[in-house]
Amino acid sequence: MSLHVHREGTVAVITLDRPEVMNAFDDHLIAELTRAYSAVGQDPAIRAVVLRAEGAAFSAGADLAWMRRVADASPEDNLADARLLAELMRVVDTCPKPTLVRIHGAVFGGAVGLIACSDIAIAVPEARFALSEVRLGLIPSVISPYVVRAIGVRAARRLFVTAERFSAEEALRLGLIHEIVSVKELDEAIERALSAILSGGPRAVLAAKKLAGDMDGPITAERIEESARRIATIRSSPEAREGLAAFFAKRKPGWMP
Repeated sequence: MSLHVHREGTVAVITLDRPEVMNAFDDHLIAELTRAYSAVGQDPAIRAVVLRAEGAAFSAGADLAWMRRVADASPEDNLADARLLAELMRVVDTCPKPTLVRIHGAVFGGAVGLIACSDIAIAVPEARFALSEVRLGLIPSVISPYVVRAIGVRAARRLFVTAERFSAEEALRLGLIHEIVSVKELDEAIERALSAILSGGPRAVLAAKKLAGDMDGPITAERIEESARRIATIRSSPEAREGLAAFFAKRKPGWMP
């Protein structure tokens, strides 16, 4: 196995476990990650997902041995292989549960895509990032929709064509990550984010995540009407009634321990 999944209460923790190759992607790891995110996304007992990694690096991107095999494959096999990575990015991006990523060490190539697909990204100051594909005569094509959405077209143009390494501070400035903390504080920062998520109503959190994605784009009359419809619907839900009752009674809502 290239990864393992375990539960901590209502949180699923997915751990990349190929430290001998800096957690580089190959077809097996891609398939395992896709299955893992699909499973936890559909598990009603899971309320959030954390992605982390063993070893000195989060992920060095594509496994070079895998890349050599793919380079010798037919165009049809190459396309099928690329579609597997595209499906992984889609599954992570559309996971209905809040997704967090715990970042340390090197984050290169496709690993940047995983971060761009995640909801909350927290890194240590020593983390280093690169969209390094052009150095190998390649392009960051499959991850590009998510990276461009995260950091914008102008920044993506520069980083795609230069393949330069950039710091955690620059990743924060660009919007690729949300927070920088020391190594000693990394797990605590993840726990704080999880605690904030788990304090919200379970159904409301899922609906709020979907709302953010659905409302991206121009503000139209249709979007305004849809926003009104969604809040009207959720206001009458049992979860909302419990949340409001708990607030006015100055007690914890039933979904909190």
